[in-house]
Amino acid sequence: MKILMVLTSHDKLGDTGKKTGFWLEEFAAPYYVLKDAGHEITLASPKGGKPPLDPASDEPDAQTEATKRYKKDADAQARLASTEKLADVDVATFDGVFYPGGHGPLWDLAESAESKAIIEDALGAGKPVALVCHAPAVLKNVTGQDGEPIVKGRKITGFTNQEEDAVGLTDVVPFLLEDVLIKQGGTFSKQGVFEPYVVQDGLLITGQNPPSSEPAAEKLLEVLKKR
Repeated sequence: MKILMVLTSHDKLGDTGKKTGFWLEEFAAPYYVLKDAGHEITLASPKGGKPPLDPASDEPDAQTEATKRYKKDADAQARLASTEKLADVDVATFDGVFYPGGHGPLWDLAESAESKAIIEDALGAGKPVALVCHAPAVLKNVTGQDGEPIVKGRKITGFTNQEEDAVGLTDVVPFLLEDVLIKQGGTFSKQGVFEPYVVQDGLLITGQNPPSSEPAAEKLLEVLKKR
């Protein structure tokens, strides 16, 4: 099956002067879960080309088996360096969608008309969409066929207010993910700070934080097997 993986193109952490982007573990872990299961993965981002890596996710204490594997994988590195432009992607050609997080999506993908259309079209066509950590922020402007927020009445999770506070960015991010999802009527649940946690509601799969990225991808695999 064909999987579309959508990454951020945004690299500025508010007005702090620091860099952000996608979180390495949240790309690498799902990438290998899906690849090892035999699926074909296409990478895309709003601007195309190489998406920015959050430097904090490249620190020694953020490394996992998946990130170590990625750093030895020339093919994966080359593919990540040349992502397709999101506006050129036809979601009808894919069987499922995965959004890695990082703080970047809060600024670009959350406001992207192309991303909104991809999620609405995928879910409308009965295809699963998985989002992890900050990536559920991209659901902010997504609506269902009834015109209501896509998260309304759905079980959902994502990076929590407590976790945002733990990384010291509560006053930097453009909005708090947990607050927005609850305000839109989502049934938000969570586990402890940085504990892996995944929620599935029909075709929508969400993971709370970086350690949730691998189990979120595994849950996507389960849904794909039933198609």
